[in-house]
Amino acid sequence: MSTDKIKVMIVDDSALVRQVVSQALASEPGIEVIATASDPVFAMEKMKTQWPDVLVLDIEMPRMDGISFLKKVMAERPTPVVICSSLAESGAQATFDALAAGAVSIITKPKAGLKTFLEDSANDIVTAVRAASRANVRLLGRTPSPAAPPAMSLRPKNTADVILAAGSGPSAMARTTDQVIAIGTSTGGTQALEAILTRLPATCLGIVIVQHMPEKFTAMFAERLNGLCAIEVREAKNGDRVIPGRALIAPGGKHMMLKRSGAQYVVDVVDGPLVNRHKPSVDVLFRSVARFAGANALGIIMTGMGDDGARGLKEMHDAKAHTIAQDEASCIVFGMPKEAIKLGAADQIIALDRIPEAINSFCRTSV
Repeated sequence: MSTDKIKVMIVDDSALVRQVVSQALASEPGIEVIATASDPVFAMEKMKTQWPDVLVLDIEMPRMDGISFLKKVMAERPTPVVICSSLAESGAQATFDALAAGAVSIITKPKAGLKTFLEDSANDIVTAVRAASRANVRLLGRTPSPAAPPAMSLRPKNTADVILAAGSGPSAMARTTDQVIAIGTSTGGTQALEAILTRLPATCLGIVIVQHMPEKFTAMFAERLNGLCAIEVREAKNGDRVIPGRALIAPGGKHMMLKRSGAQYVVDVVDGPLVNRHKPSVDVLFRSVARFAGANALGIIMTGMGDDGARGLKEMHDAKAHTIAQDEASCIVFGMPKEAIKLGAADQIIALDRIPEAINSFCRTSV
């Protein structure tokens, strides 16, 4: 990775996309657009003379599709890739497959009103490129992953207060056998979640998860994991019970909170403003877990850009929950865990491959 400017190549068959994205990136300090290409064949020729630090890549292109090109790049020289593609139903699976090959994040673009959308999303594009440039490339593409988080927006940064006020709700209950696991993650999280959930037994405690992801992908992601795991994995719906053997993933574009209904845990799935530039927000979930589960919970913060979840994990820690942060060496992006560690929110800092056993150990103590 260059120590100077982030060198970017844009590969898209739309001249409009190449022009507008180039302008957005070129206006930013520390970013240089070294080339654009209308398809992967042209891109490969240009990459023979100068390899980019980050690729911005479309999926549907002439001569070679973006998926094939991405696989070729990852096999030859793993490079952070930001997918810039339509999420129309006809193309969602293709984008899903491309992300499974190792892309870092995605920018969703519409079929109509493209120029206005791209101009309005300039901050999202810049942020996605900067985040991708910090990705741990040696881990990219190592584990197939079905989706990746959306680019982080630079809109005003609300806190979890806009969804759930600090200290609201009943006080956390005393420790009982009715326990819950809460996981929050972002960039690189789809890989990490697959690595963890596929190693959990069907008897595992109920799990609630926030993965920063576009709304068209959360159901697909959950469905794929459900086919790989011994536990049931599904996109959460309002009022769903949190029970052993089930993992609920917050739907893209909605916040998810844990609540108590009598002796049972359930989830509230609600709309609302972005929190920490995200919806769903990890901080919102973790705060609710701190309030309604307290010492009955295990909180885990994993790979991701930014600081969403750091304060929420600290609230869980202060409510006597057991808390874990993924270590730097196993993170695609060591942003969210790093910020949580800085706050003193983590009881343990462990590698990704040790997290399943930590979860299983917590489950055993609940029996």
